[in-house]
Amino acid sequence: MPQQHGPRRARIAFSDAAAKQLENITSEADIHALDRALVVISVDPDIGAPIPGDTTGPQLRQYTDDVEAVRILYYVTALRTVVVVAYIEV
Repeated sequence: MPQQHGPRRARIAFSDAAAKQLENITSEADIHALDRALVVISVDPDIGAPIPGDTTGPQLRQYTDDVEAVRILYYVTALRTVVVVAYIEV
C-alpha cells in the first residue's frame, strides 16, 4: 500500500527588501526564530492575519510567533508561493 503524504508545503520566496534583511542576520538564535516561523507559514500560508489596505494586489498578511518573538509580513501568490516582504523582531 502506498504511503500517504501530508499536505504539501508552500514554497517560500523573499522580496528584495526581505533578502537584504536576511543578509544582516548573524545570530544563530535569530536564524532559528526565523526558520521556525517560516515552517509554520509554509505549512499553513493562511495562518497570518490579513493587513487592511489596498486590495488590488495579493492580500498582505502578518504572522507573529510569540514564542520566538518575530513577526513576518508576507503575501501568498496564486500558485501558493509565500513571498516574505519583511522580517521584524518584536
